[in-house]
Amino acid sequence: MSGDAGHAAPRSRPVDVVLPCLNEVEALPSVLDALPEGFDAVVADNGSTDGTPELAASRGALVVHEARKGYGAAVHAGLEATRTEVVAVIDADGSLDPAELPAMVTLLCDTGVDLVVGRRVPAARGVWPWHARLSNLVLSGLMRVRGVGVRDIAPVRVARRQALLDLGITDRAFGYPLELLIRAGAAGWRIREVDVAYRPRAGGRSKVSGSVRGTFRAVRDMTRALARTPRGAPSGDRTPGTPNR
Repeated sequence: MSGDAGHAAPRSRPVDVVLPCLNEVEALPSVLDALPEGFDAVVADNGSTDGTPELAASRGALVVHEARKGYGAAVHAGLEATRTEVVAVIDADGSLDPAELPAMVTLLCDTGVDLVVGRRVPAARGVWPWHARLSNLVLSGLMRVRGVGVRDIAPVRVARRQALLDLGITDRAFGYPLELLIRAGAAGWRIREVDVAYRPRAGGRSKVSGSVRGTFRAVRDMTRALARTPRGAPSGDRTPGTPNR
């Protein structure tokens, strides 16, 4: 399931990119500027007080307001607002490069897989604190026990819009990406994991990896998502294919 997406020219089909945001006014301009041609921003604002949604709207992004707090709540609201067959989700803090997305879309559309996810590779020392890296090792190990052979928790992902909605993901906090992977694996999705550069965030401190407390909250949400999701029991009706082991 692992590999290197490399870089590819943007495909002709449009792709909506969900950017979950909570006070990302410093980082968001560079992320929007880095979106390749044909990749349109859907900013899912989760109650920012720093002018993030106003900035996004002024730059031409579609802005969705989600009052319920939580990463999963913002992602879900953004996903519902997308309009394209293929969609992407990426953080808005500048730690991940939108230039990786075209190659991920090409993998999805040309190789028969159902979900393409990123595996973070630190671009510099200190980018990924020890507590965040340790939690990722534990969580990804638990997923491999469930038969989902990934080495990261899908910090960036590309899939078909309706298939994602059909998975019926219920977590609205930090457990969202973990539940997505578990349900996708249980539904027989073919998952491809590719290396993506993990860079210093463009502004402020990460809400998750920026502190031990933030990492603990994320791990708590993710382990709850793991406990809630039954083994081998997909929630949606769509089973795109067999797992690519």
